[in-house]
Amino acid sequence: MLHSPDPLHPGEPLRLGWEEWLSLPALGLPALLAKVDTGARTSALHAFDIEAFGPVHAPMVRFTVHPIPGRSDVIVNCSAPILDRREVTSSNGEAEQRFVIQSEAVMGTRRWPIEVTLTDRGNMAYRMLLGRQALPETTIITPTEAFLQPRLGFDTYFAPAGKVPLKRALRVAVLSREGGAYSTRRLVEEGTRRGHAVEVLDTSRCYMAINALSPEIHYDGRTLPHYDAVIPRIGASVTAYGAAVLRQFQARGTWIVNPPEGIVASRDKLHAHQILARHQILMPETAFASSPKDTANLISLVGGAPLVVKLLESAQGKGVVLAETQGAAQSVISAFRGLKADFLVQDFVAEAKGADIRCLVIAGRVVAAMRRRAAPGEFRSNLHQGGSAEPVRISAKERETAIRAARAFRLTLCGVDLLRAAEGPKVLEVNSSPGFEGIESATKKNIAARVFDAIERKVCRVPAIRR
Repeated sequence: MLHSPDPLHPGEPLRLGWEEWLSLPALGLPALLAKVDTGARTSALHAFDIEAFGPVHAPMVRFTVHPIPGRSDVIVNCSAPILDRREVTSSNGEAEQRFVIQSEAVMGTRRWPIEVTLTDRGNMAYRMLLGRQALPETTIITPTEAFLQPRLGFDTYFAPAGKVPLKRALRVAVLSREGGAYSTRRLVEEGTRRGHAVEVLDTSRCYMAINALSPEIHYDGRTLPHYDAVIPRIGASVTAYGAAVLRQFQARGTWIVNPPEGIVASRDKLHAHQILARHQILMPETAFASSPKDTANLISLVGGAPLVVKLLESAQGKGVVLAETQGAAQSVISAFRGLKADFLVQDFVAEAKGADIRCLVIAGRVVAAMRRRAAPGEFRSNLHQGGSAEPVRISAKERETAIRAARAFRLTLCGVDLLRAAEGPKVLEVNSSPGFEGIESATKKNIAARVFDAIERKVCRVPAIRR
């Protein structure tokens, strides 16, 4: 067992009463009232929703704690590497298999590593039982006294955001149908590296029980637990269903990195441009019509050819056609109408010279920017269409435009595509599910880390409170 000496106070005895305050900062538990019980060999933390996850070679356990006795509405979601699994016999003679984790115990200026077992024991009067194996060898216990170490308080769980640097392990879901995609893998890697429990959920395999008192989300026959945050990576083909799933998560008190309304609006190019126009954000001249009789006037509204014709729900440069002459524009529009496809037309910004700027906006800040150039003979600069990327320094006006566009859709994470035009930066598109591979490769910046920085700032400061 550990019995580790306190490195900050070598040889100095630790004086404890039968009842003490301690914190387990690595688990995001800044204040726990613990019973010191030398009759118990093993320390125990009362937890529930205890679940193992992760690879066999590096297993993890996630669990939930009610840190305040009598307050079941205050919950802290934790995760930690599994140290062991042991059979523990309680004081009433019952034996059970428990997961064993290691954490750092803090009392005042004293801190030392301890092993803790996890048990779902609702009858425990204390959330923490400190057994003799967790105590340094120099510990002196006075069983007739209490609180010989500094007192804490449960009010730290309700401190205003940003006032207390409370860090805790989070339970995060990445909603994606492509678990092996680069961006999804990076999010899982970064979240796991930070000690969070990150799970990939296939959007199409989620289903919902909709009711007023206890909205539920089910997945492959099991009820999903509470998540601190959900990162949507919803494919365009399941946008409507994915938005419904996100609304269900919101109903359960989960923070969504990108709200469903913003995702749906950004995917509909007509709606997206109407939002940009309403917020007076500069964009290419755009027109939309339904009647075949309007073709000539529709073209004139954007200044004539050359012009660009786009399907309303196109992605990655697909469904985007450049018409260089009036005749070509009329032919493309007629073809799209013959397919009964919804589309819009835009003026072609020639001075951009086949290049655009992708600004990656996270939590109201541009964290990375790259210039994408079209391949020879191609006008679309998308990397999926053979374009190339390089880091770029953006102007203050471009930065401001990208941030305003993200704010217009209320998106925490998005890619804003800009054209450098004579009148100033023009927004081509706001992408609510931007890929990380191209921009991480071009700029050498850790985008996944910036995403988790934003999540931690939003949900790490105070515990989740269910109402």
